[in-house]
Amino acid sequence: MHLNVTLDLPADPATATRMLADPSFVQAKVRATGALDQQVNVVTGENGAFTVTTRRSLPTDQIPANLRAFVGSSLQVRQIEAWDTPKPDGEQRGTVVVEITGAPVRLTGTMVLAAHGSASTLTYDGDLKAGIPLFAGAVESAAADAIRDALSVEGVVAARWLEDHGTGGEA
Repeated sequence: MHLNVTLDLPADPATATRMLADPSFVQAKVRATGALDQQVNVVTGENGAFTVTTRRSLPTDQIPANLRAFVGSSLQVRQIEAWDTPKPDGEQRGTVVVEITGAPVRLTGTMVLAAHGSASTLTYDGDLKAGIPLFAGAVESAAADAIRDALSVEGVVAARWLEDHGTGGEA
C-alpha cells in the first residue's frame, strides 16, 4: 500500500531541521502518539546530516478487534529517519523505515523537507507492506491509518513546538 503524507510546518527549512534533530522535540512527538514507553536517539553526522531512531510501545486499542489477535495488547514500533546534508536552498532529503514488531509490518520510504513560501513542507512518501497471509490488506490499511494519525499528531506537536521555540533563526 502506498502512503503519502505532507505536513505544513510554520518555519523555514533550517529552523525545521533544527527542530527535527532536537531530542526534546523527538521525545515530545513520540509521547504525543500515545507511547506507553519510548527510547529516542539522535546522532548528528557531518554537514547537517543526522539520524533519528525511536522505539516505542503503543497500545493496540485503535486496531480493529479482529486483527488484535495477531498483534497482542501492544505494538513495538521502531522508526529510523536518516537525513542527508541539506542542499544550498535548504531542502533536505532522507529515508524513513518504520517497523512494527509482532505484526510483520514495514514502511520504507523517503522524506523531503522543502521551503514553501516563508514556511516548509515535510513530505513522507513510501510503501507499507504487511507479511500476514490472507489478512495483509486489512493489516496494511489499519497500519496506514495509524501512521497517518501519528504523522498528523507530529504536525500538531511541531506547530506547537515552533510556536514555543521560535520560527525564525533564533531557535
